[in-house]
Amino acid sequence: MKTNTISLEKAQASQLDQWRIELSIRCKNGINFIFGAALIWAGITVIWNLELSLYNQSILTFSISGLMLPLAWVFGKIMKTAWNVEGNPLNKVGMIFNLAQLFYFPFLFILLGNKPEYFALGYAIITGAHFFPYAWYYKTNWFGFFAGLIPFGSWMLSIYFPEMIGLIPAFVSGCLGILGLGLMRDYKLKVAKVQ
Repeated sequence: MKTNTISLEKAQASQLDQWRIELSIRCKNGINFIFGAALIWAGITVIWNLELSLYNQSILTFSISGLMLPLAWVFGKIMKTAWNVEGNPLNKVGMIFNLAQLFYFPFLFILLGNKPEYFALGYAIITGAHFFPYAWYYKTNWFGFFAGLIPFGSWMLSIYFPEMIGLIPAFVSGCLGILGLGLMRDYKLKVAKVQ
């Protein structure tokens, strides 16, 4: 009986991995979202280097983020990424992972009202940390690595260069660009393996 249970568990794990690899390949690890986010964070870098009040910079930062879905759609068309993988039971899990970050947005509103100088840092931490479950979802360590690097690196920049807030969004944008390139490499390796 124990041997049958172990065999069933291995078969289930294998099926789960197949679904994850299918999502990774068909959705190309979500690179359309990553490259869209890299552009948005480049825009946020410009915002935090303008001569505006911290409050207005924070509001503009939040506002520019509304471009995420349109940019992801455009990059998805260019890069031919799938938004929906019919028949894959894990299909909707990615959306759930993404929606989870919305529960952290009250922290951003607290920062906006009380400490707008920390708004870019708070947003960077939320952005980076929300990538962690995608390491499992797309079966790639790239998301896990950057889920730690972006928040930690942003925090370090805020400690060592507190007067240069614009470094934080520049760092995030650069990290997202590198993450996108790493995810493209991961995608190509997976495609080569299944062919």
